[in-house]
Amino acid sequence: MRDGPTIIERAYELARSGTCAGLVEIERTLSRENYLNVMAHMSSPSLRRELGRLCRTALADSAAAQPESA
Repeated sequence: MRDGPTIIERAYELARSGTCAGLVEIERTLSRENYLNVMAHMSSPSLRRELGRLCRTALADSAAAQPESA
């Protein structure tokens, strides 16, 4: 049994982190972290929509928090 978050929990963590621009990056990261059957777990359209929305929100929040360059 794997210690730590489930694949879906980890996908949500990545989406909220602002480090993944979208689903492809989440899937690649999960694969690199040795989660199994990534594509099967990520196949739900509603899950994909939600993760995509979270990625966009996290990236927008991150960009808004960055100081403007001169």
